[in-house]
Amino acid sequence: MIVGVPREIKSDEYRVGMLPVGVEELTRRGHQVLVEAGAGLGSGLPDHDYLQQGCEMVSSAEEIFARADMIVKVKEPQPSEWSLIREGQIVFTYFHFAADRALTEAILNTKCTAVAYETLADDAGRLPLLTPMSEVAGRMSIQEGAKYLERPQMGRGILLGGVPGVAPANITILGGGVVGANAAKIAAGFNANVSILDINMDRLRYLADVMPPNVDVLFSDRHIVREQIALADLVVGAVLIPGAKAPRLIERDDLKTMKHGSVIIDVAIDQGGCIETSKPTSHAEPTYVVDDVVHYCVTNMPGAVGRTSTYALCNVTLPWAIQIAEHGIEPAAQQLPPVARAINMHAGETTNRAVAETFDLPLSERFDAT
Repeated sequence: MIVGVPREIKSDEYRVGMLPVGVEELTRRGHQVLVEAGAGLGSGLPDHDYLQQGCEMVSSAEEIFARADMIVKVKEPQPSEWSLIREGQIVFTYFHFAADRALTEAILNTKCTAVAYETLADDAGRLPLLTPMSEVAGRMSIQEGAKYLERPQMGRGILLGGVPGVAPANITILGGGVVGANAAKIAAGFNANVSILDINMDRLRYLADVMPPNVDVLFSDRHIVREQIALADLVVGAVLIPGAKAPRLIERDDLKTMKHGSVIIDVAIDQGGCIETSKPTSHAEPTYVVDDVVHYCVTNMPGAVGRTSTYALCNVTLPWAIQIAEHGIEPAAQQLPPVARAINMHAGETTNRAVAETFDLPLSERFDAT
């Protein structure tokens, strides 16, 4: 199989879809790997590192898309890439279709096979290709929140951990999954007062056991959410329904109860956001203010720490890329249920139930792995 690794073109995206070791592992199995010149530079990986492992370095994304049987990348194809995707081509990346109708319709029209990192699920329901980026985003949410609570950034002028004689910040985390747990660990390390809200009691019991004393776990309902955001200096949106649009937990009117200069970090923005007033932003212009509340809604948070994120992501994606290259997409889906679950579109049909329901599209059960 010919595997192509294009340079990421989303604003301030510094990750790359494959490490040099991935080139070596694929080429030693008899596959050909095309890498676009400069693809790894944002992660500190120069072209010669890839060339030493046997790739063919090409000068343009157009050539990679024209020649490759499978595209391995990080972020969803950008509008300038849509027309480059060929019928029957495998595209293995993050898609987050439920947040973007235009992307959904464009990829359907290409009749490619869209294999989404974020819906590759094992039999226990875990998301191994989403987890490392959720870990990064959760930890970054506190790092970014601390920055934007500073007064020059339009925040309240709050130091997360306080100082002797001055109370620390109050942090509310909506969702106790991978993002939420990682956010809580970092926030707790700052000595902030932290509350994690979730609707899964088993998860809350687990978090209560493993979190330090300055982290409270609360069952989430509308009253608790409103109560907690009114107390919070920093709110982290960390909810996820795999493949589906994020549930809206904070309404526009709720912002009026929040402190002036408080900060919302909506990590769920990739799936549409869990706050009514959230809208996608970039690292170049990460924030905006609504009703005196600072909103940070960057859709590719881990892209800012490209080296860490690239290694964390490629460690888990490479084994699956190898399986698809070795067997082809349909045999791989038949043999490996997680691959079948990752296929969101094939030959112009929607094969992921959450995406189909989001946009009222017909559902093909060709790769049903339930």
